[in-house]
Amino acid sequence: MLDTRVYKLSRRCLFAGGVACAGLVLATVPWGVMAQASPDAIATQSTSDQGVTVRVTPKSIGNPDSRWEFMVVLDTHSADLSDDLTRSATLVTDEGRTFRPVSWQGAPPGGHHREGVLAFDVPAPRPGVIELRIARPGESAPRIFRWQL
Repeated sequence: MLDTRVYKLSRRCLFAGGVACAGLVLATVPWGVMAQASPDAIATQSTSDQGVTVRVTPKSIGNPDSRWEFMVVLDTHSADLSDDLTRSATLVTDEGRTFRPVSWQGAPPGGHHREGVLAFDVPAPRPGVIELRIARPGESAPRIFRWQL
């Protein structure tokens, strides 16, 4: 026959142990990893000007242990997309810090459709707002894509 007092005590111990383990996990996980980007921060943004559409989707932002990456798509029916995004793009924080891309992995310059991933070193400390600015040849102002983190 099972003693219900022992059973209740063991359930309480199990529950307390689970709470303690969860507390340890929360205490040891870097808060930057837990503070991932908000849903608004991962929303795709798009601009169209002079017959060229540029769409940008953050792929991995907010994680302090890897590069921040943005999927960039350029589309047109009339122009040649010869942009060198490693030279024409910058990431700007709300404190005014500016970062240049460290890489572009995607379609080379030319054609009517290009897509790829633009990567930046992680801005530290973590900004509250970032802007990806893409200066296109022949356009008077850069395209600006802004996310609240």
